[in-house]
Order: sequence, then structure tokens, then C-alpha cells
Amino acid sequence: MIEKNATPTLHADDARKPRSDGEQSRERLLHSAIRLFAEQGYAKTSTRELAQAAGTNAAAIRYYFGDKAGLYRAAFAQQSSDPQDNIALYEQPHFTLRQSLEGFYAQLLAPMQQGEIARDCMRLWCREMLEPTGLWAREIDQNIRPEHEALTRVLARHLGAPDNSDDMHRLAFSIASLALQHMVGAEVLQTLRPQLLESPHAIDTWLARMTDYALAMADVERRRLALPPSPPTAQRQAEGPA
Repeated sequence: MIEKNATPTLHADDARKPRSDGEQSRERLLHSAIRLFAEQGYAKTSTRELAQAAGTNAAAIRYYFGDKAGLYRAAFAQQSSDPQDNIALYEQPHFTLRQSLEGFYAQLLAPMQQGEIARDCMRLWCREMLEPTGLWAREIDQNIRPEHEALTRVLARHLGAPDNSDDMHRLAFSIASLALQHMVGAEVLQTLRPQLLESPHAIDTWLARMTDYALAMADVERRRLALPPSPPTAQRQAEGPA
């Protein structure tokens, strides 16, 4: 599961504070880097291109990020957040399963409210999977693994199943895939049905629908676990028709 930062809440006083030139320069570099690294990959993107795209110079890259590798790490981490903060949104002992699933999807879908920058970040993550630099493996181990395991614990608690069973892991992967398809396939969605992404209300509707779909998946698994196991295929064939 690909994790994401929620959009911060702005207060009136914050909105009136102008950003310094340095903050604006760093932000331009970061956003340009996300786009260029996603389009071209790390190796084929030069520091000169990065600086030109941001309207600055290579010295700014050294000043804010150390070097191109540091800028790449910052670009890749732009949409990442502390996994414990994300887990806290859905692994609470007093939550109903619906509340847990709503929290799970909320932290995954929050970046989609950020528009093009979120899509560029997803392209960069896909590029990192195809041309790994080591950051994707670290993301899986440090962020995705603990969030996935937390979801399996939530599901197991509500379904009365062992939390480390293949059944719970399979269900957790299937539930997460609803949001991951939405994120990875954002360009397809934008092309075929743009109104499904065009507003915060549209994203909220996705969250509500995904929660309903996930609850239905969990209910299917709950009923399956309550059934006696079916005999092996070979045994059924040997027994013949009932």
C-alpha cells in the first residue's frame, strides 16, 4: 500500500503569512523534480534540467537538498507520512469495522485532493518500481508493511480470525487494492470519467463507496469462515454425485 500525507488544515493567520523567497524556491525545485523524475527517471534527469525547470540554479539544489540524490529522496517522500499516524486513523479498539475502513481509506485518498501534484507523485512511485534506486524497497519495509499488518489485525479482530492467517492477508490486500487502483489509474479515470475526481465531494463519495464495498468483501469472508470446509476435489469426485 502506497502511503500519503493528508492535506494540512490552514488557519486564517497561516493564510496571511507570505512564504519567503527561499520557501518558494525550494517548493518550485521539489515540484519540478517530482515531474521530471517521474517522466525521465533519476539517471536521465540532470541537475541542470532540474534547476532550469524550477527557474533557479544548481547551487539552489545543493543548498536545499545537498545533491541530486537528496532532491530525489525528498521528491519520493513528498507524499509519504509516518505510518503510525496513518495506523492511528484505523486501528483503534473502540472503532467499528466501518469506522476503521473509513479511516484506512481516508489516509490513502487524502492526497487525491491535491490534484496534479498527487498524480505526478504516483507516476514517480511507478517509475521507482520500474527503475529502483532502493527507495521503493525501503518504503515497503518501513511504511507499507506495518500499515498492511495493522489492517490485517483490524480485520481479524472483527471477523474472529487469526490475524496472521493467509485469509486475513488476502482480504487486506483486496481491500487496499480498491484505493490503489484508484490512485494508479487516476489518469484513466481522468480521461474516461473526469467528474469522478474533479472535486473534494467526488473524493468523499469514493471514500464512502469504497467503505461499503470493503464491508461487503469482509462480510463474504465472515460467511465463508463460518462454513464447514468443503471436501477436496479428488474426494468429491470419488464420492460421485450426491
